[in-house]
Amino acid sequence: MKKSTKTAAKKTTKKAATPKASGKAKATAPKRISALDAAATVLRQKGAAMGCAELILAMAEAGLWVSPKGKTPAGTLNAAIAREIANKGKDSRFTKAGPGKFEAV
Repeated sequence: MKKSTKTAAKKTTKKAATPKASGKAKATAPKRISALDAAATVLRQKGAAMGCAELILAMAEAGLWVSPKGKTPAGTLNAAIAREIANKGKDSRFTKAGPGKFEAV
């Protein structure tokens, strides 16, 4: 006996268009600088190798970047800088100066 096979037709749904603003200008918040960009800026300004804990403090003092309630911002910054060095190689903005220390290129 032959079984009948039914193929389910895929339904395609279109997303509803979002309503546009009614002519009122929306206030845009200033774009936040990333922790990596802030670290590169601080390292260029200081001109010396720094550890990530020092960088976090210097970035906050300069008003460039503040951790948004993170528990280990220095560890996160360390990992991000190391990842940039590994991924970009010679094109990275950072070099490793020693254990836990980085310099700007």
